[in-house]
Amino acid sequence: MAPSKPRVIYWFRTDLRLHDSPALKAALDLKPECLYPVWCWDPHYVYRARVGPNRWQYLLDCQSDLSASITKLNPKSKLFLIREAPQTLLAKLFKAWKITHIVFEKDTDAYARDRDENVVSQAKGAGVEVIIKMGRTLYDPDELVRANGGRPTMSITQVQKAGEKLGEVAKPIPAPKFLPDPGDTSLDFEHTQPSPNPDFNNIQRDEDDQSYNALAGPKGDFAVPTMAELGLKPASSQHRGGETIALKMLDEIISNTQYTATFSKPDTAPTAFAPQATTLLSPHHHFGSLSVRLLYWRVMDVLASYKGKQSTIPTNLIGQLLFRDMYFGAQAPLGYCFAQTVGNSHCRFIPWHLPSKIDPSNGLITGDHHIDTPEAETWFQRWKWGKTGFPWIDALMRQLRYEGWIHHLGRHAVACFLTRGGCYIDWERGAEVFEEWLIDHEVACNTGNWQWLSCTAFYSQFYRCYSPIAFPKKTDAKGEFVRHFCPELKDYPDKYIYEPWKAPIADQKKAGCLIKGDGDDTEGEGGMKIYPKPMFDFNARRTICIDAIKNAYHVNLYGDNPKVKDGTWRELFSDSAEGPTEGKSAKDASSANGNGEAKVKSGEEASGDMGVDQDEDEAAEVGGETRGGDRQGKRKRGKGKGQETLDGHFGGKRAKR
Repeated sequence: MAPSKPRVIYWFRTDLRLHDSPALKAALDLKPECLYPVWCWDPHYVYRARVGPNRWQYLLDCQSDLSASITKLNPKSKLFLIREAPQTLLAKLFKAWKITHIVFEKDTDAYARDRDENVVSQAKGAGVEVIIKMGRTLYDPDELVRANGGRPTMSITQVQKAGEKLGEVAKPIPAPKFLPDPGDTSLDFEHTQPSPNPDFNNIQRDEDDQSYNALAGPKGDFAVPTMAELGLKPASSQHRGGETIALKMLDEIISNTQYTATFSKPDTAPTAFAPQATTLLSPHHHFGSLSVRLLYWRVMDVLASYKGKQSTIPTNLIGQLLFRDMYFGAQAPLGYCFAQTVGNSHCRFIPWHLPSKIDPSNGLITGDHHIDTPEAETWFQRWKWGKTGFPWIDALMRQLRYEGWIHHLGRHAVACFLTRGGCYIDWERGAEVFEEWLIDHEVACNTGNWQWLSCTAFYSQFYRCYSPIAFPKKTDAKGEFVRHFCPELKDYPDKYIYEPWKAPIADQKKAGCLIKGDGDDTEGEGGMKIYPKPMFDFNARRTICIDAIKNAYHVNLYGDNPKVKDGTWRELFSDSAEGPTEGKSAKDASSANGNGEAKVKSGEEASGDMGVDQDEDEAAEVGGETRGGDRQGKRKRGKGKGQETLDGHFGGKRAKR
């Protein structure tokens, strides 16, 4: 006999909060007989997505806080964390707990779409009704794309125009004042344990992962796993997650009406660290411990009443949320291909060093990369671990690893340095490191930002490079940020803090740190500290990168071009060009080590229009960028015409596919 009242699983994922949850409200509107707040411990994230200890700790914080909040509303309830993949677990729960409905928040990430389609299919087969509500972004990304003519959103202007068609951002919903009891929570079925191989997070573990040893955890109480169960190294970040903390942070920000109304992200200092210059709410948005709609409307209320001069879109707080929606709207129609170059119709192809390996069966990146030149691999590793010999870059990368966060202009600086401003290394390598270390990592935002800063999508002023010396001096002439995160340099004179290799040996010895080597050694004879020499001449490398990218813009391929997919793009590049350009096919690329003298070969016949709308004015940042190597740097650009100018200079139209 069918249950007389709904029996509901509420499936938590990217919405670890009780406030402003449209999906949770939909579950409660069913007036269920019982409500099961469930989290499925998904092995995709445990093993297949790169997640470092800091983001793991942040997730566990959010889960623990949510579970405690649920219990406050109903002492019989909690977050029931069950250690099995949702694709195998939920169908068994439908039967064991006599479930009639499953409700969850919509997720447009590529993996999430596949997972959710699988679950929805199983639910329908079991006669379970599925309810899905959007709450992760201001606008439903799919609706945003539809309102943008079916195209990915590639500019804030497109988001604003599409948003006007969709109407006002929905007002936030109050948190519930009660939750129904859960029903029977017995798990009388076989536990489907996942394979730990491959485990991309093995590098983060001191011990083997034990989180799948028992369905309801080691004590059978559905508890949130511990870092020890995951075998993870301890978190080093001071930043902590959870809805309680998020709402307190929001209250503090909004109470400072001047800060809220005049916030302009490019004018904040990337060198500020105690405290940081921006809100640091982004990890709460990622895990859903803070609603983006709540932030939006609380900021809008401040702006409506503030009498002084306000900052405006795109640099104000509202603009930052629109940027986030833009990236989600770019990812939604492109799926897995959005996170890579190959197959991506909106990502320019540039023959970077260390390109990703591609699975020929599906055209997707494998998580591994080709080492076309050992020098580039060495540069990549030195960049990742903060040993480049450029103190500003190294301090940022160390902050990222220790804290799980860096200011957005700091992200710009290290991304530019790795790609178009120095190393000429594939942006996908940088995105993987950020995926591993950021506590606010979103696939859509991380991918979009790396494409932006590598000038492969969204933005194309590749000649604007961040100087690792001039840029940080603008906000931190004494180098306090560097002294904090590169303590071996703490006693260097101000004049040498960003260029310690220029200090005379006597000054180096007086500061207790010699500039020598490549970063393998950190301490020398007599306890003298060692900091590495710069791994290259920045000005020379910047010029090589700019010339190489200028050449790639002339060739004008995008990731979905057949020549990109089959490796014959090399026919369009000189063998002496920067990047893995030797030979005419993919198997010829392993030994390339170009000298940077890019020579333009005649490309394919140009036909059709760009298909990519960009707005350069939205990208304007203040200070630190140089135009080295760019003969066109002083060309006049009309408002909103930056992309048009560049495309006119580099052939204007896309190469025919």
